Amino acid sequence: MLHAGDEAAAAYPDAMAVDRIDRAIISELSQDSRLSIRSLAERVHISRTAAHKRVQILIETGVLKSFGAQVDRKAIGLNVTAIVIVKTGTAPWQELATALSRLPYVESVQAVAGDIDFVLTVSAPDHEQLSEVIMRQIHEMPGVVSTQSHVVLDSRDGTAAGVAKDVWRD
Repeated sequence: MLHAGDEAAAAYPDAMAVDRIDRAIISELSQDSRLSIRSLAERVHISRTAAHKRVQILIETGVLKSFGAQVDRKAIGLNVTAIVIVKTGTAPWQELATALSRLPYVESVQAVAGDIDFVLTVSAPDHEQLSEVIMRQIHEMPGVVSTQSHVVLDSRDGTAAGVAKDVWRD
């Protein structure tokens, strides 16, 4: 297991490379990314210096990719969300994924295995603008063969990746 003070170059080769303290840090930061190092250290029962070193290693090795806020879509005027299934033709998938991710209102683009190629999350202010993005921009994009849209009626947050400590083994 990689501990604070070890070389960051170890780069966490797999999820089992983090120890229980690292997992506790990840869990706490997954729940509140604004925690100070002091508060984090108190919650995981280590010194501030050790907490700072461990967070730095988790950042340097890419385990912690970013810190950010969760935004309420409706509070910023994005009142309708759809999951859009995209089938493609022979266009290079990396280029198409990049082009799709740059469209307005497209929140995420996931390449998937199976009989579909991408799953997109698209949020817009209203149905008219959602339709514009899906029918005019996504569906007519070169390389897109077909789309299928599913309007989201309700949504609940699940367990953040770092919070599900019970699935990690020591």
